[in-house]
Amino acid sequence: MLLKHIKILFLFYLFLPVSGQETGDIYSNMIYDPRIKTVQCYKEGWNLSYPVIDINGDEKLVFQFDLLGDRDETFSYTFVHCDKDWKKSDIFVNDYLEGFNDNPIEEVKASFNTTVNYFHYSISFPNDRVQLRLSGNYVITIFKPEDPENPVIVHRFMIKENRVKTDMTVHRPVLPDDRDKGQQIDFTVDLTGTGTIDPYRNIYCTLLQNGRWDNARTNLKPDIYGGNELKFNSLSDKNVFTGGNEYRDFDIKSIKYIYQNVRRIDFLPPQYHVFLTPSESREFKPYFYWQDFNGKYFIASQEGRDPATDADYVNVYFTLQSGEMAAGGDVYVSGALSNWKFGKENRMLYNSDKRQYECTMLLKQGWYNYEYVFLRDGLSTDVASKYEGSHYETENDYTAIVYYRNPRERYDRILGTGTMNTLNRIAY
Repeated sequence: MLLKHIKILFLFYLFLPVSGQETGDIYSNMIYDPRIKTVQCYKEGWNLSYPVIDINGDEKLVFQFDLLGDRDETFSYTFVHCDKDWKKSDIFVNDYLEGFNDNPIEEVKASFNTTVNYFHYSISFPNDRVQLRLSGNYVITIFKPEDPENPVIVHRFMIKENRVKTDMTVHRPVLPDDRDKGQQIDFTVDLTGTGTIDPYRNIYCTLLQNGRWDNARTNLKPDIYGGNELKFNSLSDKNVFTGGNEYRDFDIKSIKYIYQNVRRIDFLPPQYHVFLTPSESREFKPYFYWQDFNGKYFIASQEGRDPATDADYVNVYFTLQSGEMAAGGDVYVSGALSNWKFGKENRMLYNSDKRQYECTMLLKQGWYNYEYVFLRDGLSTDVASKYEGSHYETENDYTAIVYYRNPRERYDRILGTGTMNTLNRIAY
């Protein structure tokens, strides 16, 4: 009799919508525990890739993070299916998930021979315990088993169907205000063979620059529809992005030797301190190309064998020379190294004696891209043009995501994605 009740409760739980944030809340990439660092999600075997895989393929995503400290802790993970606006979908867990809804993180390794102790956690999915059945937006949530309602990490990824083809082009914007500093993305979506119902009403597209969501262009509607093609090439600014500049970079893969844009490395027990070459404003300087990671970072350790556990955490000192403190906002060190967020950990303070902005961040060894962003008061995000400048020639990645809501279904599918790099104009 007891076993029967247990089975009934299990089935009831399986068919419930996933717990966590209430319907209507928007899921974004968040880290809620300050001890957690270096959160990454990418295709297995490609550390700099964007977190999107084909539902019908054999690709996997890798999700990993570090927990600073001397003791490991137990964490579990689950998945939440979201609509095109990153709100929880109105479907049951068993609609999109096959296997176990609550899974322990089993791959945990302690750091080795580092001045800052940490534990490295890693997940590869889909796996033997859980598979994802539907395309669309997803988040992975990491939580303590005893407190599933309060995740320590929430992170976005996508599952696509590869049902559509996208043809993307980039050019200088038509509008004169954006012509020298912006990039306009025109693209066409081929719906042949998809069987979509009223695509003009039920298809929505999103454009991402370098995989970022903070400046995404969402819920785009086609300007022209005909012959199974949707064309997005408006004369308005809805497909226009600020081109920005090539990202600044530095190389801290070694704690013994000085590499790119590092001025000095000091060991002040118990940690290493890395002082970067002081930065100057590029706002009014001409454009100059160099190869970058488009805001991302790559973990590496020259003195170790396994970067996941042998790379140390070091204090990195940023300085931005400025004759005066900018009024009406704050300056931040921005990029994937700060999770594209603006908080006290990456906010720069103005040193009036040295006439420069300063910030110190605890970062894991590797190669890093970053930029300086002046965030105006009252805004949650901003462009980096004040100290970086912006140019139509800048190399960027752009990704188009094609969402479809079938009127007979209760969730948003991703029919396909397309990514193009502005330098070589090649879509992939």
